[in-house]
Amino acid sequence: MSIINKNSLKFLTDYLNNPSPTGYEASGQKIWMNYLKPYVDSFITDTYGTAVGIINPDAKFKVVIEGHSDEISWFVNYITDNGLIYVIRNGGSDHQIAPSKFVNIHTKNGIIEGVFGWPAIHTRKNGKEESPKLENIFIDIGAKNKKEVLNMGVHVGCVITYPDEFKIINKNKFICRAIDNRAGGFMIAEVARLLSINKKVLPFGLYITNSVQEEVGLRGAEMITQKIKPNIAIVTDVCHDTTTPMINKKIQGHTEIGKGPVISYAPAIQNNLRERIIQTAEKNKIPFQRLASSRYTGTDTDAFAYSNGGVASALISLPLRYMHTTVEMVQKEDIENVIKLIYETILTIKSGEDFSYFD
Repeated sequence: MSIINKNSLKFLTDYLNNPSPTGYEASGQKIWMNYLKPYVDSFITDTYGTAVGIINPDAKFKVVIEGHSDEISWFVNYITDNGLIYVIRNGGSDHQIAPSKFVNIHTKNGIIEGVFGWPAIHTRKNGKEESPKLENIFIDIGAKNKKEVLNMGVHVGCVITYPDEFKIINKNKFICRAIDNRAGGFMIAEVARLLSINKKVLPFGLYITNSVQEEVGLRGAEMITQKIKPNIAIVTDVCHDTTTPMINKKIQGHTEIGKGPVISYAPAIQNNLRERIIQTAEKNKIPFQRLASSRYTGTDTDAFAYSNGGVASALISLPLRYMHTTVEMVQKEDIENVIKLIYETILTIKSGEDFSYFD
């Protein structure tokens, strides 16, 4: 039976379509908390906007399941005298996909629409074409000069997002900007929903954590782990489908959409917790893939693992195509299998359980 129902699909659609750039996640967090509210006992938030739904808030033993809520974006950095706008990154925004994209500039006066302009092909010299770079991409909002730009409410520091919205193609391929990693927030919320509708009683406190500011260095996770002080953390994020063109599997490994959740091996991954997840997948016949990371995972797992004197942490990833573009693509069955794997793993954990490296 499908986990994603009509109501949860509507939540995912609304959640993905809502802009939630790094540092400005509040509106998305409100959507997320409103959906999660029936399935948790209480919430906590922190100064920068990380939101946590809690089941059994009085329990001493604490388990975190976590995703991050922010999306990449741009900042207005410089306005020319003739009204064009140059930008800097807010997170890992890709300069190569920018030309000819529509944008929304967020101001106190509301959304100002614009485009990333680019010289017409007729005006470029063959063999000497300049590639898009951070220094030469620019936004045009139809203003004739800098004064008009400022009068529209656009100023240095305004955040800029893409308006591309959620679509389903070929029945089971979900496409949108910001699937990295609002898919994570969706999946952990669905775990809470399943626990509630299946009337599961947990012997520990479960902290469903939607962190902010992952895209600029795991900052939200760094802050909230100090507040929660968990015993165990299971993080979910996205990883690359490496079967598309121009990706070297010898460097990036082999993972692909449709083949199930990806379980990571890395120094930050606590070995015994990872093996529990693998055993759970095998027992419940949940397909999974493996991924090795050299020094760090590059996800919030690293922040949880090395906090509070060491927290047993693991990473379950959702394979995704075209990361940090406006057409990120995942497969419905993979989403459901990540949800199942987190859900079934949680049900194996006992209060006070020690996943220590030394058995």
